[in-house]
Amino acid sequence: MEEARGKLETYCSYQDRCGWEVRRKLYEHEIQGKNVDVVLEELTQSGFLDEARYARSFARGKFRIKKWGKSRISRELKHRQIPSALIKLGLSEIDEEEYLATLREEAEKKWEKTKEKDPYKKRYLVTHYLMGRGFEQDLIREVLDSQLP
Repeated sequence: MEEARGKLETYCSYQDRCGWEVRRKLYEHEIQGKNVDVVLEELTQSGFLDEARYARSFARGKFRIKKWGKSRISRELKHRQIPSALIKLGLSEIDEEEYLATLREEAEKKWEKTKEKDPYKKRYLVTHYLMGRGFEQDLIREVLDSQLP
């Protein structure tokens, strides 16, 4: 048990983790039951596990590095069993101006790469792509209306 705790401290200190990821890791090492809750509590008290910090860094990283939109980030955090309040906190880390600039940039790149001749089909393909990246449909429509033919 002590060995597992030490490994998990290293696992959590290398990169921010959430309780869901740590539970998966414990399950891989065949640690189950009350021991899981004890280890999670100890990691939280010692500062190795902080879901608020995780939500903020996850949102920042996925937006800046992978260029994900807010709905994709929110969906991924929900999948990791992060509470709604912490998801909102994480999404608040994303600057609105930077968000819109990234959306414009991604829309422009995709528009240029899409070889479709029919403008309606091309618009559909770009919209579908951007929604898959997690951007909101109303913002996509605004950007495409203002920026592209």
